Amino acid sequence: MDYQQAGVDVKLGRSFVDGIRQMVESTFRPEVMGRLGGFSGCFGLPTGYQEPVLVSGTDGVGTKLKLAFAMDCHHTVGIDLVAMCVNDVLTSGAEPLFFLDYLATGKLTPSQLTQVVSGIAQGCRLAGCALLGGETAEMPGFYHSNEYDMAGFCVGMVERSQLLDGSRVLVDDVAIALASSGVHSNGFSLVRKVLADCIFPEQSVPLSVILNEHHPDSLGGASLGEVLLTPTQIYVQPVLAALGRGLEIHGMAHITGGGLPENLPRCLGVHQSIVIDPARWSVPPIFQWIEDTGTISKVEMYHTFNMGVGFVIIVPANQQLQAVKWFQNHGILAFEIGKVIAGCGELVGLPS
Repeated sequence: MDYQQAGVDVKLGRSFVDGIRQMVESTFRPEVMGRLGGFSGCFGLPTGYQEPVLVSGTDGVGTKLKLAFAMDCHHTVGIDLVAMCVNDVLTSGAEPLFFLDYLATGKLTPSQLTQVVSGIAQGCRLAGCALLGGETAEMPGFYHSNEYDMAGFCVGMVERSQLLDGSRVLVDDVAIALASSGVHSNGFSLVRKVLADCIFPEQSVPLSVILNEHHPDSLGGASLGEVLLTPTQIYVQPVLAALGRGLEIHGMAHITGGGLPENLPRCLGVHQSIVIDPARWSVPPIFQWIEDTGTISKVEMYHTFNMGVGFVIIVPANQQLQAVKWFQNHGILAFEIGKVIAGCGELVGLPS
């Protein structure tokens, strides 16, 4: 008996690493030291900082992976993995420097995981960070056939004097929303419940059929699978560029699990709240479809999904128009949704 008979193909693993080497190294920044394949990744600290602060973040993609398995489409969830981490790090005002991934599967399928890594590499290029390394674990009997799980880890850096921790936010500052690209990577357990129970409730229809063949009129002819697998928007480059051009950003929030009510107050200072007006933006059709199909309350929708707002920046009122114009000129729809008020850390204005 040997390791391969136990379900782990070491030679195939080496071949997989060799196959992804070029796409990984396409993300390298000048600070990367060495090549892919060592026990660890080495990264030289960027120059020009007086008091550099390291900022770290980690996340996964959650049960959105179930949709990727059903559609045999794995590129977009790789982008999601990067986006969930780099957008979090960005909220501190930090520039993401490098990213690492962990992929685990029951049986290594190089064509499948190469798609995943190509998405991770694309996400890193979009964020301007290096894919410094990772781990691919083959674990027979632990995962279902053709399924995998993954986690991402990101490290960024910011000057201590520029760190965003809520202390800069002032009453009467304005909240500028940056539009999401769709559902992003949160709430998919509820999405899958709607898909399973509400489209063909009397029949046992495979998820792949529902995703590929169901084209709601409200989605403009696109299939549910196409819309739901749209990757999470990465906001890093336009936000960092705005900071570099002198836009005064006092706080930032990445709208992930828990929606606006859970995430937006996290960027505030003490004795502050924020009031928003949902009439200020148009909720993308996919959210209305989920709400109507699953008969879900507005309260639940806003507490589960981003509802079209993927990221929020807090700016002085006199920079509102400048901020909106900047992001729209960089291809991201932006709109003013509310302002900071005195309070106790709550979000005011959503359905309750």
